Parts: sequence; structure tokens; C-alpha cells
Amino acid sequence: MKILIVEDNDQDRKLMLRFLSKAGYTELSFAAAGWEGIECAVRTQPGIVIIDTILPDMQGFEVCRAVKQSCAASAKIIVMTGCIDAVDAGKARKAGADDYVVKTSDFFPLIEAVRAMVQEKETI
Repeated sequence: MKILIVEDNDQDRKLMLRFLSKAGYTELSFAAAGWEGIECAVRTQPGIVIIDTILPDMQGFEVCRAVKQSCAASAKIIVMTGCIDAVDAGKARKAGADDYVVKTSDFFPLIEAVRAMVQEKETI
């Protein structure tokens, strides 16, 4: 399954690549900014989009909303944050997110969220 990661932090992108690859997810693409992520989602039609809440050009919630309104609307979206205080479950759901996770050093919550979404999409 194609996974698009919208994350501006280079170190976090490298870690996500490593952990997701180890978990067996290899169809990964990356965008470092919101508009780039929206364009990439429309172009590549990923099954899952992982969006950081804080991006250089716009908030992750805005990216989430735009992806859901685009032709990539069937994508499952995970909103991710490094700041526990910044996570607003209601705001994430309102923007169209299917799940949200807090970044951890091992990215375990993210891997679990991706696994759950892959299983969900496979049963549909």
C-alpha cells in the first residue's frame, strides 16, 4: 500500500522511513511542506497519508482537509504531532483525519495506526 508522509523535519522523515520499512511498508513517498503534500496526494493516490501538525507553509489540519476534499479523498489520514498539547482529537476528526498519534522515539504508535488502517482497507 502506498503511504505518503508529509513531514518537514528531515530527521523524523529518516526515522519514519527506517521504522516503516522495518515493519514491511516500502511504498513510501515524502513531502516536506503542506502544498507539496496535497499535490503529491492528488498525483500518487496513496492509501494512507501521514501528516505532521506543524509544517512550514500551513497547519497539518489544513492539509488533511484539502486531501480529503481532493481526488485522494479515499485515503486514510493519520495526523501526527510531536507536541502532546498540540493534539486536538476533535479538530483532527473535524478536518477529516481517521486517526492521530503522538510522535515517539520508536514511532510505535504510528506503526500501530498504520497497521490498523491497512487491515481496515483490506477488509473493505
